[in-house]
Order: sequence, then structure tokens, then C-alpha cells
Amino acid sequence: MNDPVREQVIKLMRGGQAHLGFDEVIKDFPAKLRGAKPNGAPHTAWQLLEHMRIAQWDILEFSRNAKHVSPAWPAGYWPETEAPPSDAAWKKSIASIKNDLLAMEQLVGDPQTDLYAKIPHGTGQNILREALLIADHNAYHIGQLLLLRRLLGAWKEE
Repeated sequence: MNDPVREQVIKLMRGGQAHLGFDEVIKDFPAKLRGAKPNGAPHTAWQLLEHMRIAQWDILEFSRNAKHVSPAWPAGYWPETEAPPSDAAWKKSIASIKNDLLAMEQLVGDPQTDLYAKIPHGTGQNILREALLIADHNAYHIGQLLLLRRLLGAWKEE
């Protein structure tokens, strides 16, 4: 790829340039703490993880599917429980986040994708805006996940 805008947007979506990335923050997150909420924290790690997954999936599907219907706001963007129902659910959520991010990276990286054209079924959005939205939203919640780990005593500074 020889398009610096596409390259930089993909790097931004992958994160980790100015802060820790998703993989680093989520790696070895203790199972017993995935549903824990420290005093003053609005969400658990599970809630944040699932919220990231749902929101990113919604943005991706909106970007590529005119028939996509977004979940109801705000309830449809958050899990019903504070803790994951199983270790498998935790792992599935992580895998979905990674797979959907890769799909968005492929959409952005495709030279046939006009990053600046209005999405026909939208209200003025374009693919560039949707990719930047994913990068911004994920970075925000990755920071929250790191803070949760610190508050729960599950993060070792290096």
C-alpha cells in the first residue's frame, strides 16, 4: 500500500503508538477480576470489553451494510451482566474485537474504498470518519481497562 492516509489510519486503529495497545492491556487479565468493579468505577472489565466489541461491530457493519440495524442506545451497547458468563465468552469477545478490527482495516486498506465519499445509507458519515471513530472509541476504553487493572492490583508497572 502506498497511500499514507490509509497506512496511518490503520496504524491508529491498531493502537499502541501513544499508549499501550489492546493486546498488552487485556493479556492475562485475571479471570477472578473480570467482573470486579472497584469503588467509584462505573464498569467492570467484562462490561468494557463487551461494549468495545458491540460498538466496533456496529460501526463496521454500518460502514459496509446498508441493511444493518444498530442496537438500541444505550442498553444494546452493554452486556446484561457485570461478569462474563464463562472464560469462553471472554475469549470469544476478544477474538471478535480482533476480527472486526481486521475487517475494518481491510476496508480502509482497500484502494477501491473511497475513504471520503458519504456512506449512502448514512447521514453524512464516510469510511474515514468511521475508522477514526473506532480508533478513538477503542483507545478510550483501553485506557479504562488499564486503569481498572491498576485499581484492582492486577497491573505491574515495568
